[in-house]
Amino acid sequence: MPATRTIQAVDLAQTDEQLWHAVVRGDGVAFAAVFDRHGDRVWRHAWRLMQHRQDTEDVTAAAFAEAWRSRRRVRIVDGSVLPWLLATTTNCARNASRSIRRNQRLIAHIPLGPDAPDAADVAVDRLERLDAGSAVAQALRELPEQDARLISLVLLEELPLADAASAIGLGYGAAKTRIHRAKTKLRAVLERHGAAPGLDHLDLEEVPA
Repeated sequence: MPATRTIQAVDLAQTDEQLWHAVVRGDGVAFAAVFDRHGDRVWRHAWRLMQHRQDTEDVTAAAFAEAWRSRRRVRIVDGSVLPWLLATTTNCARNASRSIRRNQRLIAHIPLGPDAPDAADVAVDRLERLDAGSAVAQALRELPEQDARLISLVLLEELPLADAASAIGLGYGAAKTRIHRAKTKLRAVLERHGAAPGLDHLDLEEVPA
């Protein structure tokens, strides 16, 4: 008689911290429960940064793949894995943006047959879809990585500064100093792109404590 594997159900009432202890031990069912709990929020954050469905899905998948690979190093912030996931999503989105631009340059030099679509046109179309995102998302790509992660958590996701700092491994004092510098950089980038006047939805003056 062939051996069978029994998949244990997960108690969905468990906290993130309890689930993640199981994830660290390699429990894929617990990981799926974390995905079910936070996947929509991570997807929405990726969408704000990418503004294209396929890119959003790719970034969401990359963020959770990184969570699994780095499961022993994931930071639980105030009992939740979500701040770490959101910070990682920002990083994956930045990497995706750079990859698309790099691939656009490479693809343009691939020799094609006479009936093939122009690879450069395909790449440019993908790049234009990416650049159709919000002015804030574009500006975040020009900030240093840690600044972009902090800005995205505090100003876009409205996490308390203390939680955002913990998620990216900063002390509260350092994060408070960095967020004010990052806001100044962000405003300068937005003004350079002529986007700052239309940012009524984004409060660059107030930071959640």
